[in-house]
Amino acid sequence: MKKRHVSVSGVRLKFASAHMATLGNELEPLHGHNYSVSVKVEGTLSNDYWVIDFSKIKSITRNICDRLDHKFLLQAKSNLLSSTLEKETWSLSFGSRIYQFPQEDVAVLDIENSTAELLAEWICHQIDQELFNSKQTNINLITVEVEEMPGQSGGFQLERSLVED
Repeated sequence: MKKRHVSVSGVRLKFASAHMATLGNELEPLHGHNYSVSVKVEGTLSNDYWVIDFSKIKSITRNICDRLDHKFLLQAKSNLLSSTLEKETWSLSFGSRIYQFPQEDVAVLDIENSTAELLAEWICHQIDQELFNSKQTNINLITVEVEEMPGQSGGFQLERSLVED
């Protein structure tokens, strides 16, 4: 099988967010990053001889980035960080440290930690769902890189079942 791919990255595939990752039994101080996202999709050519239109994969990725932009990234599956939603306010606690955020300022992510690797995995699964919903069946591999700062990134690859029409 011939392997073909399309890659996108750039100015509009970014989001600025705050987070507190855990490392061992420690919690990082609250801080933020200007994240950059790049995506590579591999697959067979469609009937129009495309793997996917650049504008489509950029639009999907941009919409996901927009959901994270200017939000606190809450790792909802953390074993170390306790989180509760009450009266439109998220309360987070770690030992004696307590934080509160308005609900509209929080992106609740179904991840264990807010590391670049797990953010890449979460974004990758969101892209996969959008491709599934749009019946984009020719793509068999999605790769996502999330860069926290220049030279520092985490990535994730998802193999998909290739379904020919």
